[in-house]
Amino acid sequence: MYDAFYGLADRPFQLTPDPRFWCETSTHRKAMAYLGYGLAQGEGFIVITGDIGAGKTTLVGHLTAQIDPANLNVITIVSTAVEHEDLLRIVAQGLNLDPAGKTKAELLMIVERGLHAVARTGRRTLLIVDEAQALPPSALEELRMLSNFQAGGRALVQIFLLGQPEFRERLNGSDRLEQLRQRVIAVHHLDPMGAEEVEDYVTHRLTVAGWSGRPAFSPDAFGALHRATGGVPRRLNQLMTRVLLHGSLGEAETIDAALIAGVVADEERDLPAPRADTATTRTAATVANDAAAAIAPRPDPATEARIAALEARIAEQDAALRRVLTLLVDWVEGDAARAEAMRGAA
Repeated sequence: MYDAFYGLADRPFQLTPDPRFWCETSTHRKAMAYLGYGLAQGEGFIVITGDIGAGKTTLVGHLTAQIDPANLNVITIVSTAVEHEDLLRIVAQGLNLDPAGKTKAELLMIVERGLHAVARTGRRTLLIVDEAQALPPSALEELRMLSNFQAGGRALVQIFLLGQPEFRERLNGSDRLEQLRQRVIAVHHLDPMGAEEVEDYVTHRLTVAGWSGRPAFSPDAFGALHRATGGVPRRLNQLMTRVLLHGSLGEAETIDAALIAGVVADEERDLPAPRADTATTRTAATVANDAAAAIAPRPDPATEARIAALEARIAEQDAALRRVLTLLVDWVEGDAARAEAMRGAA
């Protein structure tokens, strides 16, 4: 709808990753450098992490689009919540082998044979595992075992692991993954775009889609986009889709901060609020209490010292009173026991 109004040949901000719209921000440039270094090494693990929507899948698409199939046999695994034997079956299928009915030992055997078969064609095998944070420990151990396969002193398979930040924390914090960790040759975390990169990102994707200057953008528009999305590519794509749709419905020729603010307000009203993470967020009541405490007048140091002395004296008096009460109770109970003994003797 908006693409027709603004004369675009395509929709530039679709959520489905499309290598045509690749925009090399500084963090993605670093990631590609690490991936290129890893490919040159031809062994071990490369780990790329990033928050949801940071562009990990787009990065993989851009990488695989540049790989020459004559040199590398690429196997990509996206659905990773699988146990170790299922992972081996997926790898076997990627090698055009039939894993049906095979035991784990048989799976390892046919996978190794398949990797050797690829190597005999003069190619290496690259295994890309997306959403690696979902892999159970048993599956990660199988990946490490696969990295052991060699021919002529060279690794038969190289593995790229892409996941959310918790995967990096898990990798660094687990003693069980020490052997895998020792085989990681490069790690990079995808950061959000900086405020200065949003304009290049937006205009690049629009240009690929046939943008001829409609709509125009006011100087304050890109700052508003960054503030609303934090520079996360997927959030930016979502917001820009709504902004362009809103702009086309209102026949707006210029996108400015006011229009973006209106779209953000509509989105906040239409979409349910995200559930608060009790580990990282505070309730509104807590924030209000903190604010009240911050603005409440504080006594001067001398007054605070007197208050502390009074509280200490009260605590001492309370302790002394408890000791006296304990002695009285002991005396009364002891007197009652003596009286009972005398009555018994009489």
